[in-house]
Amino acid sequence: MTHPSVYARTTPDKIAYQMAGTGKAITYRELDELSNQGAHLFRSLGLKAGDHIVLLMENRLAFMEICWAAQRSGLYYTAISRYLKQDEIDYIIGDCGAKVVITTPKCVDQIKDLVKGAPGEPIFYMVDEPLPGFRSYDKEVAAQPKTPIADEVAGYDMLYSSGTTGRPKGIKKAFEGNKIDVPNAFLRVLCADMCGMNAESTYLSPAPLYHAAPLRFNMMAVVLGGTSIIMEHFDAEEFLRLVEKYKVTQSQLVPTMFVRMLKLPGEIRAKYDVSTLKGAIHAAAPCPVDVKAKMIEWWGPILIEYYAGSEGNGVTVCNSQQWLEHRGSVGRAVVGKIKILDENDEERPVGEIGTVYFADAPAFTYHNDPEKTKKAYNAKGWSTLGDVGYLDKDGFLFSPIASPT
Repeated sequence: MTHPSVYARTTPDKIAYQMAGTGKAITYRELDELSNQGAHLFRSLGLKAGDHIVLLMENRLAFMEICWAAQRSGLYYTAISRYLKQDEIDYIIGDCGAKVVITTPKCVDQIKDLVKGAPGEPIFYMVDEPLPGFRSYDKEVAAQPKTPIADEVAGYDMLYSSGTTGRPKGIKKAFEGNKIDVPNAFLRVLCADMCGMNAESTYLSPAPLYHAAPLRFNMMAVVLGGTSIIMEHFDAEEFLRLVEKYKVTQSQLVPTMFVRMLKLPGEIRAKYDVSTLKGAIHAAAPCPVDVKAKMIEWWGPILIEYYAGSEGNGVTVCNSQQWLEHRGSVGRAVVGKIKILDENDEERPVGEIGTVYFADAPAFTYHNDPEKTKKAYNAKGWSTLGDVGYLDKDGFLFSPIASPT
């Protein structure tokens, strides 16, 4: 476990990231140099550790380059969905206090009207050829040194969980002043220990990078020294073709992707060799029991499911062997202790549905929203994301939606 800057010295010409559609790629040396230049640019703009930037862009190499630049300069970086409306984007930019906003020509329509040149507004950058009102990220980065900044310190993602009502909620990790090579402990367990990711891995990323899991797994892939292939967008048959082409070893998916692949004609599914896959991590939504059973039958017992939120207040994990013995479960707690409570905060017995809480778990706050933070906790200090479920006698968590019938 280390940092991509180390691999820039030991395996400089190895590909770190490659786009599946265009074939464009950057090596570890190039990633190191580009992220160093980005860090220098942020410092030249007056950004210091603990400050904030925003990214609004499609899946592309620059996305990861900028995230690594922020990570090694102690910045919080917020990736925003390119499908949000302008007022939602405006709210997030203001709520997180972004000092720099970076976008692309493909995403500019949602953000161009926010560029007014008013005092105190963020600096707006555009990669590729900038439109009026935007500064050129490419040109300004290219003028910076390729060596590390003098005050490297670890930055963090700060993503927004939309929830079901109201404004998006920003989940902010406390700034710890860590060295840049201190890894996320849970991701290390999930990716390295459970899914087998390492320097020999080829990871295939099929989802939008602005989501928490794709962003974090793509960063973990190069922390472990592997290569990540990033799809511009998901297509069921193309995913299978890429697995065969690149001999993909790990991927992170969501249940709708399984459904689309299973709907492919049998001759199409049989056409591609997916035997190199050693681990397929999935989460984000309950996976129907019949869908997961068919995927395990097709790919083998390599599926690893977890339940967690961007809040990081608790995590459950379930491997395929455990799932086959507890069909419909999302696993047992590996971070925090699960408590199932009724509306009176009383614990429900085994097998009875209630609100899922985590005890003895990491604390979190919703940025600039103490009321929402307060509502996420009960009097005992246990926290919830608002989901419901139940526990079986072995401590496995089930969602009523995904439970066996």
